[in-house]
Amino acid sequence: MKHRGTFTSAMAALALLSGCGGGGDGGSFSSGGTASPAPSPSPSPSPTPTPSAACSLGSRQQWALGQLNEWYLFPDDLAQGLNPASFSDLNDYVDALVAPARAKRQDRFFTHVTSIKEEDAFYSSGTSAGFGVQFQAYSDPKLFVVDAYEGAPGLSAGLDRGTEILAIGTSNSNLRTIPDLVKAGGWDAVSDALGPDTEGTARVLQIRQPNSAVITISIIKRPFDIPPISSRFGTRIIDDGGRKVGYINLRTFVGPADRALREAFSNFKAQGVTEVIVDLRYNGGGLISVANLFSELLNAQRAGQVLSYETFRPSKASQNVTNIIGSQPQAIAATKVAFIGTRRTASASELVINAQRPFLGNNVALIGDNTFGKPVGQIALDRSECDDRLRAVALKTENSARQGEYYSGLASQMAVTCQAGDDIFRSLGDPQEQSISAALGFLAGRSCTPISSTASASATAGSGMHLLRPAKPNAAQLDVPGLF
Repeated sequence: MKHRGTFTSAMAALALLSGCGGGGDGGSFSSGGTASPAPSPSPSPSPTPTPSAACSLGSRQQWALGQLNEWYLFPDDLAQGLNPASFSDLNDYVDALVAPARAKRQDRFFTHVTSIKEEDAFYSSGTSAGFGVQFQAYSDPKLFVVDAYEGAPGLSAGLDRGTEILAIGTSNSNLRTIPDLVKAGGWDAVSDALGPDTEGTARVLQIRQPNSAVITISIIKRPFDIPPISSRFGTRIIDDGGRKVGYINLRTFVGPADRALREAFSNFKAQGVTEVIVDLRYNGGGLISVANLFSELLNAQRAGQVLSYETFRPSKASQNVTNIIGSQPQAIAATKVAFIGTRRTASASELVINAQRPFLGNNVALIGDNTFGKPVGQIALDRSECDDRLRAVALKTENSARQGEYYSGLASQMAVTCQAGDDIFRSLGDPQEQSISAALGFLAGRSCTPISSTASASATAGSGMHLLRPAKPNAAQLDVPGLF
């Protein structure tokens, strides 16, 4: 999750955010309303060396250490006595600094350094460069597309949900199969074979479509926008035995999601919808401000009530925020909500799910699989002369009942859960897709098998799946797992 503002993630020397990866909002410190708005903090003064020395690795390491010492949520869990000279990469040094917290599952690579320019482009407009698809890997080993974005190169070239990638190359003559790549270098070899996230990167892919047709395509990476809500399946009203059920699939919590969410809920309101399926199965997080808006749109009857809390370390208590539910003209008074999640559902997605627990009790459920487990948020600390943005875990998030600490995911915290698979051979939004069918069952009052702490949702294509991730993900890939 990310906050946005002068002190949040996307746009300022010091930005507040909370999310699975990075991100920010570029605006006031908290959005969605606050009981007492916190002032935007000022970063500690840093030395201003000459330009040639300012961005040396040693200078950047010194700056990162200083910011973590000041802002990190778990100051007692920062490694002591590290020799910066032992590290040739800034992120490797930051990883080593927060390793003690990571060992306690408090910071699983959430704290990192990214590009200010790259991240601002993603959070303000949802823009990235690549094929514009999400890949899911299976232990077979197999690689499938689970989502393809409208207007991006992948969908135009024939890649869509359920497409299997059989082989990757730079030409027809050097295609290498997925099993061969995995055998040679694990899934990192597959990520590497797909090429860098730079405009103009070309690849040849041999693919199998859901109808079993095998073809070879050429595809070139270029900039694309991620529509937060798909124009093909992102929102609809499902007639379930005469009951109107609203369905909404949010891909990522970025700035453009504001308008898309409002339009979707305006339609729900006009149709009298009070029961909703919220599909967040591949959503790795994003802006807290968008998460707060999402919660407000579900809670028209609770305007003015506390939504959530954001709490910093004691020395930064002046930055604590109480989010109040604002009155949104498009909001509905949801009476029952089914959230579809997986182990890739994280951060801002979990914030929205957790927020409904005190309000709906047994009338809110988690469908599918356990979530990732990220009840903390990052702030963005910028050093513009080096294009460095340090995303540092600096705050914890709690719902109105002060419930948080779900580091092992939300399944054990929810009053109701229903285990279900992710059927990649059916479109998202299809009432017959396994997780959506289970969600409709919950809303209709039917019983289900709860999600166990060890359960892993299965798909018809195989088990042991994970969304493909490069060794060094860019800003977009941090919050949109599987994005290429």
